[in-house]
Amino acid sequence: MATDASPAPADLAFTDADALARVAERFAVRLTPHLEAAIAEAPTDAARAALARQFVPSAAELEITPDERADPIGDDVHSPVPGLVHRYPDRVLLMPVEVCAAYCRFCFRRAVVGQGDGLLPDADLDRAVAYIAERPDIWEVILTGGDPLVLSPRRLKALVARLDAIAHVGVIRLHSRLPVHDPARVTPALVDALAAAADSAVWLAVHANHAAEFTAETRNALRRLSGAGIPLVGQTVLLRGVNDTAEALTDLFRAMVRNRIKPYYLHHPDLAEGTGHVRLPLAEGRRLVKALRGTVSGLCQPTYVLDIPGGHGKVPVGPDALRDDPGHTDATIVEDPWGRPHRYPPVPEGGA
Repeated sequence: MATDASPAPADLAFTDADALARVAERFAVRLTPHLEAAIAEAPTDAARAALARQFVPSAAELEITPDERADPIGDDVHSPVPGLVHRYPDRVLLMPVEVCAAYCRFCFRRAVVGQGDGLLPDADLDRAVAYIAERPDIWEVILTGGDPLVLSPRRLKALVARLDAIAHVGVIRLHSRLPVHDPARVTPALVDALAAAADSAVWLAVHANHAAEFTAETRNALRRLSGAGIPLVGQTVLLRGVNDTAEALTDLFRAMVRNRIKPYYLHHPDLAEGTGHVRLPLAEGRRLVKALRGTVSGLCQPTYVLDIPGGHGKVPVGPDALRDDPGHTDATIVEDPWGRPHRYPPVPEGGA
């Protein structure tokens, strides 16, 4: 795997150079100067550790468990042409690039990102766009990768225009960490490229996992995007040692909403190779999500989801507030945010 390793801050660097070399041989390694500064200047030791755990390589990545996979969510089985995944009837993933400004240590595509310049060849991009144009059921195109915002504004604007010209495409959604990885690259020209669509709505899903990622530079980049009328939604991965407390999730989702990002998905971590040290049990995630209900604004509540391994799709896995009432077949027991049960419909006044 090609790497572009940037030295970590001295007290966060590997003590085992051989282990670092073996991690870098297998998975891409890169930090940006912005991330190095964000780690060094994080407001607390806990925040600093949470940022470092996301971006600074660890020897734990060399531990591959039997249930981990190079393609943990089954993209390959749903890829009819190179660079495109068609898992759901009305939407596709289009991956015009397989590089990022920096590399997350838990990435579910870590087996493929970071090689060469990472650009999808023009012939493959043409085939992917033609595939979309030939299928009127496709309503949404999701640009991912890699990070589509690392494309030059010229190339990105041209791609948005090509997709916008397809009559049945109603939404172009982009998934990016660039505002966190390298906010200075969110330039007016880049924002203009996203705002260029005439008929399709362009949405941006911003991936952030900890409140400390919202540096002044990142907040400014987000203002440039929202100020241009681009709707922002938030993607988060639930990670051990990063955001696995109700307090950390509350701070994160409030930071998103304050920056005009609606929390959208909280992802249970995928079974990517070498990520067991940041993965937590599903039951623990459900308890955390339940702890947010009733204590944090509804604007701050994402949907907790699991991508079923093998390509079987994404499903909500949050706690359920309903259960059958064994004494009444026409009633349900509803649990309120504080765990108290209530019958619905309620017992009529004066009734049994």
